[in-house]
Amino acid sequence: MNTLWQDLRYGFRMLWKSPAFTLVAVLALALGIGANTAIFSVVNTVLLRPLPFERPEQLVLLWETHPFGRQLGYEHLPGATANFNDWRQQTDLFEGMAALDGWNVVMTGGAEPQRLTGVKASANLFSLLRVQPMLGRGFLPEDERTGASRVVVISHGLWQRRFGSDPAVVGKTLALDGESYNVVGIMPASVTFPQDMGLPAFFDFSVKTDLWTPYALSDEETRNRGSHHIAVVGRMKEGVRLEQAQAQLTNLARRLEEQYPDDNKDWGAVVLPLHEQVVGKSRRAILILLGAVGFVLLIACANVANLLLARATARRKEIAIRSALGATRGRVVRQLLTESVLLSLGGGAFGAWLAMWGVDLLVALSPGNLPRPAEIGIDGRVLAYTFLVSLATGVLFGLIPALQISRPDFNESLKEGGRGASGSPRRQRARSLLVVSEVALALVLLISAGLLLKSFISLQNVKPGFAPEGILTAEIGLPEQKYTDDKRIADFYRQVIARVQQLPGVEAVGAVSQLPLSGAEEVDGFNIEGRTEAQTVELTQSADFRVVAPDYFRAMGIPLMRGRQFDDRDRADAPGVMIIDEAFARRFFPGEDPIGKRIDEQGSRTRKSFMTVVGVVGSVKHASLSADARPTMYLSYEQSGWLDMTLTVRASGDASNLAAAVRREVSAVDKDQPVTKISTMEETFARAVAPQRFNMMLLGIFAAVAMILATVGIYGVIAYTVSQRSREMGIRIALGATRRDILKLVVGQAMLMACVGVGLGLLGALALTRLMAGLLYGVSATDPLIFISISLLLAVVALLASYIPARRAMKVDPIVALHYE
Repeated sequence: MNTLWQDLRYGFRMLWKSPAFTLVAVLALALGIGANTAIFSVVNTVLLRPLPFERPEQLVLLWETHPFGRQLGYEHLPGATANFNDWRQQTDLFEGMAALDGWNVVMTGGAEPQRLTGVKASANLFSLLRVQPMLGRGFLPEDERTGASRVVVISHGLWQRRFGSDPAVVGKTLALDGESYNVVGIMPASVTFPQDMGLPAFFDFSVKTDLWTPYALSDEETRNRGSHHIAVVGRMKEGVRLEQAQAQLTNLARRLEEQYPDDNKDWGAVVLPLHEQVVGKSRRAILILLGAVGFVLLIACANVANLLLARATARRKEIAIRSALGATRGRVVRQLLTESVLLSLGGGAFGAWLAMWGVDLLVALSPGNLPRPAEIGIDGRVLAYTFLVSLATGVLFGLIPALQISRPDFNESLKEGGRGASGSPRRQRARSLLVVSEVALALVLLISAGLLLKSFISLQNVKPGFAPEGILTAEIGLPEQKYTDDKRIADFYRQVIARVQQLPGVEAVGAVSQLPLSGAEEVDGFNIEGRTEAQTVELTQSADFRVVAPDYFRAMGIPLMRGRQFDDRDRADAPGVMIIDEAFARRFFPGEDPIGKRIDEQGSRTRKSFMTVVGVVGSVKHASLSADARPTMYLSYEQSGWLDMTLTVRASGDASNLAAAVRREVSAVDKDQPVTKISTMEETFARAVAPQRFNMMLLGIFAAVAMILATVGIYGVIAYTVSQRSREMGIRIALGATRRDILKLVVGQAMLMACVGVGLGLLGALALTRLMAGLLYGVSATDPLIFISISLLLAVVALLASYIPARRAMKVDPIVALHYE
């Protein structure tokens, strides 16, 4: 310990004597370690930290599967209530299961109505998760019986926001969708389930959960196997493996298929760990970013190692004297590594400070699909990681210089003329090798960033099938208890659309059940009149489904290809009509005119049976910009009785200026009806590409830092080499070398290192960029244009970095140089 303390004191004194060197090294390391700390905080929360429940490894989600879902891109589908009942009753490997369904409600009784996001859940949900309300109680088994008193548990956020943290709210009643609910409990702030639980797009559970109510299944729902709309969470018994639970559920699904062939044919079941569902598709992107910051740290290490090798020239005599006085090579290496570790710990401390605000910025800029964003932060595990990375970094960048310096040439080091030597070939090779590695690593990052940039540009240039400019959208959800029949629903939307249409600057007003690119999706099956089962079995008899108001297509800029749009003729008492898109017509009516064909939509979304196709519109990318447009059916809202719609208002000017006026017109029709999620379609479009923008931005930043560090590394090595070879340059000039010869000599050395680094980097990029193929759109992971252009860019940067020291070498005065030596 005494020797270690001596090494620390001596190392600190040596670093204190070279403040410029210490500052540059600490800053370079702080950038690399800070970036690693920030990204690891995301890895820690999303991939490593268990979910905030007791024994979270036992929690699973249960989904149904079907071939038509896979063909549409859905690996997992919601469950049917009757199948859920059978799962719960006929399995013995689960402690319990709970069903969840979305419950968007309007709360009245305050200064203004408020739309809340709720969840209908089986009464055992909280006991299954092993969480308890902070005030009051959870649900009792009798709460989910049909006809039981209506009760609700509210979230901690709603309790603070709406009720001012008043504990007396327990026992009071809330007016939700015109019905009275008794508040029986308040959940703690840590319980937000199922928010951020990674549920598919069928469920809008990405937003905050405001309240929970028992899911009372009616007799009809307990027998319903055709409507798939619930999520199911389960807890496996102690000691049960996932494979066992999956096998039991698969066997049960086969039995149900045999018992109920009409409803359950080809339907399967799958069990997924809840944590895996939360992580979802974000795992690959997060790990790629972690690898990117690892490259940045390696480049920073190479830079600092080069600084140490350069500094070694000034310390050759010191090391030689210590060795001559009896210091062993191991003792010298340990002293030098101590100094390196002190540098890395300083860089780690500064990096951790940078990461503290970097994490906040990271979360603020993150897209909506990043799991558990509220939990991301610097904790003990992240700090321990930072400390270990700092130690490893100190050894990594300090080992090569320490081994090089600790073997001194006594004759060369101790003589006075040794000051002007250019360094041993071994040391020069080490510096060159470090620069080559910097260039190679920087090239991999730059190519990866270039691929993401080109992918992002391709995604933004995708034609979504509508014109997003100048459109305001506003979501309306009518309470079922108040709007009990189709006529009242249609009257409400007809009045709202007519009033908004009269606002100054409004060109067209429509409405749609699920807004494109919003994440909400609806898929239904159908039959085509006159086709036999043999004719339809080869086709996927399902399509996207939308309910729209007559002027929706004009408001969104969706072109009418043939036929007509919906109009006043398509009232509830008129024959059923339908509009399809081009993708639907191409798939199901190839070589035919679909106008006049009759289709039976089977999802119970309309009061009509067979509907006549009256028009064909352009295809729209509803799910995402990167996915092909799927076949879509459009139904008239007058004939559908659809409660939840989104207004689409096309304006001649800035659409956002109409927000207050739209709220006012809706309130004029129904003062208890709130309007939510008011935004422009351009903002919706931006949110659709937010994950790709986030990945591109972060990787671009890391690549830029890597290129700067690599440029500094090239410049530093060439500049140091020129300063050490001034005597050689003087001799060359004295013997007749021209300035151009000196320029070629210096720049040639730099370009040789750069070219070797580029070659190695290209090989690495060819291997590693394939891992990010799933993040790209419209560009190959080995795009030759990106590879060539980025390589040329880095070569030009290396050329510029070497030109400045080359100019200095060209100006060497032979007399001065030889006199100095």
